[in-house]
Amino acid sequence: QVQLVESGGGLVQAGGSLRLSCAASGSIFSINAMGWYRQAPGKQRELVATITSGGSSNYADSVKGRFTISRDNAKKTVSLQMNSLKPEDTAVYYCHANVVIIPHSLEIWGQGTLVTVSS
Repeated sequence: QVQLVESGGGLVQAGGSLRLSCAASGSIFSINAMGWYRQAPGKQRELVATITSGGSSNYADSVKGRFTISRDNAKKTVSLQMNSLKPEDTAVYYCHANVVIIPHSLEIWGQGTLVTVSS
C-alpha cells in the first residue's frame, strides 16, 4: 500500500516555528514533485510549497521568506520548515506527492496534520 504519513503539527504562538515532515512508503519506483498544501476552516485547499525531484522549489506568496521546503530523495521524505508563523497560517496541512508505480503515476495525499497558531 502506497501512502504518505505526516508528522510535526501542533500549537504554536505567533512568531514561533514548526517543522512538518512527510514520509512516503510502499512499492514506489520514484517520486516526481512533492509538496505541501493547506486548508483553513471554511476555505479551499491551497498550495503552500512544492519541490521537484531535482530540488527546484515554488512557494505561495503568503509564505515566501518564512517557509522552506526540502526533500530527501533517498529516504522518500519531504519537510516544511515554518518560521515566523502567523495566526493566518492556521490550517490542516497536507503532504502531496506524484509517485511512479510502474507503469503508472499516481497523485497521493497524506491524512493531514493540524497547525494552530495563536495570537
